[in-house]
Amino acid sequence: MAAPARGLLDEREIEEIERTWPNGLTSRQIVDVFETRGIRFSEATLRKYVQLGLLPRSVRVGRKGKHRGSCGLYPAHVIRRVNVVKGMMAADRTIEEIQRSFLRFKDEITTVENDLRDLIAGFEREAKAPAANPDGRREIEREITEAKRAAGELVRRISNLERRISAQTAEPPSGGSAAGAGNDLY
Repeated sequence: MAAPARGLLDEREIEEIERTWPNGLTSRQIVDVFETRGIRFSEATLRKYVQLGLLPRSVRVGRKGKHRGSCGLYPAHVIRRVNVVKGMMAADRTIEEIQRSFLRFKDEITTVENDLRDLIAGFEREAKAPAANPDGRREIEREITEAKRAAGELVRRISNLERRISAQTAEPPSGGSAAGAGNDLY
């Protein structure tokens, strides 16, 4: 695997982050992931990426405990997406080119990811139901865990394939940086 461009996370780091936060990250955690590695990224930039459609919106999740409210969580793959956007900006892609590269199969991939998540959540509910056979429960829970891992890997692979296809068809224009280049997002 090629070394990542300066100012980007490598694949090993991204995979570790996705394993560490499988249920998602807050905006502060996302910023910290980059800042602790010396990569410039702010909450304002994160909000701008969401506004431009480069990242999904956060999902409100309730906190445990009385009067604790809720917080916004972004899926762990947002780290990978931010990394890709930063790489495209470093290659002097325009905002429009970056947006187009994410729109091709984005809805379909998101649908697959959500459907897999819902399906596995249904399996988990059924496995924990009082009527479930306690003798087979451990084996089913192990298989559900493996299915989660496989589903995550599938989504990562199809997302990577989509990025590669998009990168082939969104070659940067020749010459210098165009108006509206990606580095306007900093």
